[in-house]
Amino acid sequence: MQASDFKVTLLGTGTPIPVLDRFGPSTLIEAGDQKLLIDAGRGASIRLHQLGVPIGRLDALFLTHYHSDHTVGIPDLWLTGWLQSYFGTRTEPLRVMGPDGAKTLMTHLEQAYALDVSIRIEDEKLPPRGAAIAVEEFSADGVVYENNGVKVIAFEVDHGDTIKPAYGYRVEYNGRAVVISGDTRFNRNVIKHGTGADLLIHEVAIARPALLAEPFIQRIMAHHTMPDEAGRVFAQTRPKLAAYTHLVFLASKLIPPATVDDLIRETRRTYHGPLVAGEDLMQFDICDVVTVRRFAGAGKADE
Repeated sequence: MQASDFKVTLLGTGTPIPVLDRFGPSTLIEAGDQKLLIDAGRGASIRLHQLGVPIGRLDALFLTHYHSDHTVGIPDLWLTGWLQSYFGTRTEPLRVMGPDGAKTLMTHLEQAYALDVSIRIEDEKLPPRGAAIAVEEFSADGVVYENNGVKVIAFEVDHGDTIKPAYGYRVEYNGRAVVISGDTRFNRNVIKHGTGADLLIHEVAIARPALLAEPFIQRIMAHHTMPDEAGRVFAQTRPKLAAYTHLVFLASKLIPPATVDDLIRETRRTYHGPLVAGEDLMQFDICDVVTVRRFAGAGKADE
């Protein structure tokens, strides 16, 4: 069977917890000749290298919001992608798109790394244009990117009363669509833009009942979608395949995290369609059916 030219790879499915099997939130979209990245959490550049994708080959980076676990990989992506070894090779500005705040973030990163950039230009003769950053901001739902048949639509989500702005994305190509919820509580806008999607990738949080009395845990859970709520989203949007990313498995020193089996079981209370718990480097081919591929050595997820 011929490989699809519309693919999605979960580069990182984790949280701020520094673990080896789940790097920070980041998703690669490959559609036609376009390579787009949604968020750049911890280790995004390493995952791209594992896939054999030159870090400098990305056409655009899209940001969902400004929590650090979604952005700490940006300096690595930007500056390593500029190096002229085979794993970098970017000679054009890094294109960054995000809600209001993207320009502030990227301007301060340019200031923070100005000495590194100037040294490499003089010492390694790297092209200055490759270290430049082109930022575009938006402040409302709508099309934010359109190139070579690929359309990206941003839509506002609800990550909490004070965590604003926060957005999800719908990527359309060749009559098909992939939707990424971004970090959000149960939200009708995800249902609106997720309806008719071939693949709906949603965040999720789960904690064992014994943890739910802790105020800290309550605050975290209040910013995310619980499995039965995500199931309601999937049931109403009816994607060809529903998938989880940014799996928030809360725990303490005494109480272990829930398991993937727990997550699936709770989701099945409200949704009985196709479902997969994402893992790092899991890839989806978007065709008449959505095919799931696992990267050798990346671990195995329960479905």
